[in-house]
Amino acid sequence: MSNIVENVSTKVSNTASSYIGGAKQTIGETINNPDLAARGAAQKVQADTAQRVADAKIQAEATAHKAEGQTQKATGNVLGDYSLEASGEGNITKGEIEHRV
Repeated sequence: MSNIVENVSTKVSNTASSYIGGAKQTIGETINNPDLAARGAAQKVQADTAQRVADAKIQAEATAHKAEGQTQKATGNVLGDYSLEASGEGNITKGEIEHRV
């Protein structure tokens, strides 16, 4: 679960940084301060890029958890291992939650 919390925290941080960068850019343009506008634009691009990278990582992890869970569930079912089957269900659910983050 801690990965999910870290992913949400990263998303909030990147979103805030993107909005702050956009605000700096707008203020710099409004008051005719090209340096502030450029720094704001750079901050926004950096935050948006970091979020795209984080989103790709989250989706890859989610897909891996779902695949692992499906394998565990099927193996547990075949072997009659209810614990393995339950672990599989847990990983499938974890992957589905990660896809939504």
